[in-house]
Amino acid sequence: MSAVDTAGLPGAAATHGRAYWAVADCWNVVRRGLTYYQRQPVLIAWQLGFPIISVLLYGYVFGGAMKSPDGGSVRDFLMPGMFAMTMAFGFMNTAIAVVTDVAKGVVDRFRSMPMAPSAVVTGRGVNDLIVACAELAILAATAFAMGWRTDSGLAASLGAFGLLLLLRFCLIWVGILLGLLVPSQEAAGGLYAVAFPLTMISSVFVPPSTMPDWLGAVAEWNPISSTATAARELFGNPVASDGSWIQENALLMAVVWPLVITAVFAPLAVRRFQRLSR
Repeated sequence: MSAVDTAGLPGAAATHGRAYWAVADCWNVVRRGLTYYQRQPVLIAWQLGFPIISVLLYGYVFGGAMKSPDGGSVRDFLMPGMFAMTMAFGFMNTAIAVVTDVAKGVVDRFRSMPMAPSAVVTGRGVNDLIVACAELAILAATAFAMGWRTDSGLAASLGAFGLLLLLRFCLIWVGILLGLLVPSQEAAGGLYAVAFPLTMISSVFVPPSTMPDWLGAVAEWNPISSTATAARELFGNPVASDGSWIQENALLMAVVWPLVITAVFAPLAVRRFQRLSR
């Protein structure tokens, strides 16, 4: 039962504090999002199927033209980068879901209800993080079936997956903000023009050292590169490093970048949501 369910019951509302209702209303928004997937199986089939297609495409079609930095299996180098790319692309799904709710008046309806104002934003974030966990599990299973292996222990592998989810978490706030800013679903689709170079100019597919100097520097400082390199280190897979500070400290930056992005975009997303009807 949420704050919406207890409208008109001041005794029930007084029994629990604001924190309780914020969590309860957030969970109701999450349930609403997961129920939507249940009623729209085509949507979840696309969202979960796209990562599989991407892994198969790059692993089998383009894999033969790529080289691992250590001369070993290219899939061991490629797969952690694919994981990071999929987590990064996820902000597009968030943006499209948010702009769709705004266009259909769902957000306005939530705002008119006696519920925690933060629940709409945090509920979307938790919902997308749950979906990201499913995407990552499917990706890992597909990569394993293709021959990808980790050469580290369970703790290190779980740490790598944790960093990948941390990247997805910070970009959820970017997606929420963009979804609240763009005027329509069509405009949200145009954000792929930004997402594509963001993931390509990184160490996802090739070492930055193979790029022109100026482009390689951009790729090295791309947050996606830090997460991809850190994941490779933790998985025990081949790592491409030219000795630069940013690459030698990939594990540190794989934590710092998401924290900075969250600190910047989370308040902006919340503020934008609060100003929607002003």
